[in-house]
Amino acid sequence: MSARAALRAAWSALWTFGFAVLLTAATSGIWSGLFVANLRTTPAVPWGSAAMALFLVTLFTFLHGSWGGRRTRQTRRALLRARSVSVAVFAWALLAGLLGVVALSGLWIVLFQLVKMPGNSSNFSGVPEVTLVCSLVMAALSGAITEEAGFRGYFQGTLERYISAPAAIALAALAMIPEHASTQGFVWSTIVFYLIFDVTMGTIAFLARSILPGIVIHFIGLMVFFGLIWPNDRARVPVALHGAGPWFWIHLSQAIVFALLSFGALLQLARIRLQSEAV
Repeated sequence: MSARAALRAAWSALWTFGFAVLLTAATSGIWSGLFVANLRTTPAVPWGSAAMALFLVTLFTFLHGSWGGRRTRQTRRALLRARSVSVAVFAWALLAGLLGVVALSGLWIVLFQLVKMPGNSSNFSGVPEVTLVCSLVMAALSGAITEEAGFRGYFQGTLERYISAPAAIALAALAMIPEHASTQGFVWSTIVFYLIFDVTMGTIAFLARSILPGIVIHFIGLMVFFGLIWPNDRARVPVALHGAGPWFWIHLSQAIVFALLSFGALLQLARIRLQSEAV
């Protein structure tokens, strides 16, 4: 690679990384503002979620190249890589991702009992039920769409043009550490957990050649953690205080077994990609 080509590659990686960070941070800020305003005015009416839904639709259509000149639209569409995929690709990608969510659920519980983790300390006990459900769905959608679009679409997709896929996936996952740690804490166990998640999602985006399966997986994963995992963190008993009980070993087995099943589904997804490339 010539010096000029190297500089062009470095610039492409830097601006798409900056765009991904700005996209996720700005969208998170907008959603937080709408949520707080909703609770302060009419908490029983989830108008903040409706406004956020409209914003996300507008944002995604823009990123997908619905506006602007032809060349600009084509560039944005290529960077986003929200391509339609075959039923087989979508099914295996979804299976690999959902099995991974089950494995990561067990891993989070195990790590939380082994290491003191800040976790997610949000308290929504005073939020009306309808508004809470709508808000959790919208928070999951917002996180799934912006992270997959920004980091797995724009940033990782750009990296894949210049370096190997494993390196691109790893760099994209590492680039997301500060964002995750800013909300979940700079603890090694939290960092390891999110690295595994981001590498899995990056691998699915690469093998499927699309972020669409990842958006669905990411959304379901966030809903699982919002509804089932994080709310119960306060009740988890540290192993250092009372030893490892039966549920600790059950969750450890859950993490290992479902991780292996997820890996098997990823291998099948990789075979489908190789077969399509051989045609």
